[in-house]
Amino acid sequence: MTDFLTTPEGRKIGYNRIEGSEPGIVFLGGLRSDMEGTKALALEQWAKAQGKSFLRFDYSGHGVSSGTFEEGAIGDWFEDAMAAITTLTSGPQVLVGSSMGGWVSLLVARTIPDRVAGLVTIAAAPDFTEDGYWASFDKDTKHKLEAEGQIAIPSDYGEPMIITRRLINEGRTRLVLRDPLSLPFPTRLLQGTNDEAVPYDWAIRLLNHADCPDMTLQLVKGADHRFSDEDCLKMIERAVADVLARIP
Repeated sequence: MTDFLTTPEGRKIGYNRIEGSEPGIVFLGGLRSDMEGTKALALEQWAKAQGKSFLRFDYSGHGVSSGTFEEGAIGDWFEDAMAAITTLTSGPQVLVGSSMGGWVSLLVARTIPDRVAGLVTIAAAPDFTEDGYWASFDKDTKHKLEAEGQIAIPSDYGEPMIITRRLINEGRTRLVLRDPLSLPFPTRLLQGTNDEAVPYDWAIRLLNHADCPDMTLQLVKGADHRFSDEDCLKMIERAVADVLARIP
């Protein structure tokens, strides 16, 4: 059953939580995804079988939460995650961030490191608004975005993606790969080599950039951005189990 949390910013966030032992697991989804996705539900079933607490939620403008996608930006979704984690969980948690959720997880870890026991990312996309979208736009597209406030770009996942001027500009205030990034807990990065949304060299960049005493990167040949077939789901479970086993 879905419950709702009103964030300090007044946004209404839908979530599902199961009780269990701590440290618990929090799943942070990707851009335009929701908490009913394959990875979120599979990991919830695994957590339940392990007796672990588990939280999944929808950012504002996603799934059942309030607002529209076009209104949102990275900072809003980061604030949603902060509200969910600090209000709905107790003690340090293992964050599992998929795509944009990887970026949001890094922002959470940078802000409240005492509430993060470990991190697993799946095709993490830190700084993608700048290094992905903005960097790929030609001069005319950039001018149109600045002048009109939004553009539509094709998407492999349904309707065209609306990219707003605010998404780009606000994202510049949330970048994590330009300054030192300390991750003082076990961290596992998972990445497919056939990912057309997040190039696998982004995962290598994150591996090289972060200051982390216990970080590994697993490149999966042939896996795409969804990372949701049976083998990939098992890899996610093993990565979470590995992180949990290494927490003091």
